[in-house]
Amino acid sequence: LSVNMGDMDPETTTHTHHIVDEEEPLFSNLDLFLFSLIVGLVIYWFMSRKQPEPIPEFKKIDTPAPTTRETSFIEKMKKTGKNIIVFYGSQTGTAEEFAGRLAKDAQRYGMKGMAADPEEYSMGELARLAEIENSLAIFCMATYGEGDPTDNAQDFYDWLQENDEENLSGLNYTVFALGNKTYEHYNAMGQYVDKRLEELGAKRIFDLGLGDDDGNLEEDFISWREQFWPAVCEHFGVEASGDESSIRQYELKVHTDINMNKVYTGEIGRLQSFEVQKPPFDSKNPFLAPVTVNRKLNKAGDRHLMHLQLDITGSKIRYESGDHVAVFPTNDSELVNRLGEVLGMDLDVVISLNNLDEESNKKHPFPCPTTYRTALTHYLDITNPPRTNVLYELAQYASDPKDQENMRKMASSSPEGKALYQSWVLDSCRNILAILEDMPSLKPPIDHLCELLPRLQARYYSIASSSKVHPNSIHICAVVVEYETKTGRVNKGVATNWLKNKLINGHKSTVPMYIRKSQFRLPFKASNPVIMIGPGTGIAPFMGFIQERGWLKQQGHH
Repeated sequence: LSVNMGDMDPETTTHTHHIVDEEEPLFSNLDLFLFSLIVGLVIYWFMSRKQPEPIPEFKKIDTPAPTTRETSFIEKMKKTGKNIIVFYGSQTGTAEEFAGRLAKDAQRYGMKGMAADPEEYSMGELARLAEIENSLAIFCMATYGEGDPTDNAQDFYDWLQENDEENLSGLNYTVFALGNKTYEHYNAMGQYVDKRLEELGAKRIFDLGLGDDDGNLEEDFISWREQFWPAVCEHFGVEASGDESSIRQYELKVHTDINMNKVYTGEIGRLQSFEVQKPPFDSKNPFLAPVTVNRKLNKAGDRHLMHLQLDITGSKIRYESGDHVAVFPTNDSELVNRLGEVLGMDLDVVISLNNLDEESNKKHPFPCPTTYRTALTHYLDITNPPRTNVLYELAQYASDPKDQENMRKMASSSPEGKALYQSWVLDSCRNILAILEDMPSLKPPIDHLCELLPRLQARYYSIASSSKVHPNSIHICAVVVEYETKTGRVNKGVATNWLKNKLINGHKSTVPMYIRKSQFRLPFKASNPVIMIGPGTGIAPFMGFIQERGWLKQQGHH
């Protein structure tokens, strides 16, 4: 730095000399500047690190309100003016379907109903139903396995067992039970709920209905329902509105311009869950297991007995001998295409069916948005004979008055109607496609048909392997279902034909699956002798048991 002394005034000159003569200070200006800069940067870093903290507060505001409101069925009923709630304990969808039909019925009797999954609500609120005038709780309860509750009714069952002090004196109720007479514990869950609610002081306003799936479950339900509603009307002093018209539950929205990444292509729960798999795997989030073995077991006879192995490596799925594997099948593409032709529809249109009741927890009948093709392939049951309510609702779309009359007759409780439904639909094994083909005047809109058809359910198979011997694979032993109907058509079992066509390492050779725990177990002591009786594919769980006993013997447990 050059300084021209002559340009400075005397005072400045003196001052400059003074600075030059002084000792060098401990910190120079540059040091102080750098020190300040570092301190500033540290404070800035520390402050910026603290900044994200307000986010949890934002989340707090966002989440608890809906969850507390949603678990209260009383608040929901009050808000929407409903007085009838129909709870369902359902494993394969039938009890849920019946519950939906009863909730819809309420409207025809001048009341308002809602179907509800007990797993989604706080069942401790049952005593509060007395707060709602003319209120009624209906329970459609299926029994699963050895007299067990269904998965979604397990917590409700536990609550009923544990709460001896509960006072349900203000609760009006009725129960319709779904079971199968060939099982030892026939309708155990429905009978328990019916008896237990009475023990806790609730008032039964109509007798327990017993549905037998080994006989004719649909007929049992219709006969019970025909007597049930007049009893309800008498109990509450109301008259049927006489409104027998079709009541739509969902409205159609066609998506003409939508990002295809937002469209469901067969996922059960989360969108794109088949592309990005994340454990834990369950009924809402199945694991895509590759098929590693698929072979025919028998050499003689007409039947096709098959042995499949599903690879569960890396899935963290655990199972025990006696458990069940649930698989999500897809419908035959030939059937789907034929339905599209008969209905004259482009099946690749992207649609949503949105619930007209905005307060309902069930926003759509199946994952939406999706295409009609995906819905008919992955989500809807198109192979079982349709239930009478489907025929009743579709009757309006038949242009031939005789067809209309017959469809309504089949949905009635008259002996003639029941006999016609039994022979023309059930005994003839007519699925929805066969009905449309054999009634050319019947042309329903495809969206209403999709609303009415039940969901395609997972199929359960007893696991035919032991996890001690095969920790990374699950074996299935099943017989392919295929038969000719009275109308000359060939009906094929959905899941077994789908599994039969799974090629090893081929395109789409994966199976969406999860495990359902079972009470069916070998005796704890390995030395206990066991007699196993399993005719036909009933041998499946015993294959696992035999493998396990063999393994235990190798380990020295005799």
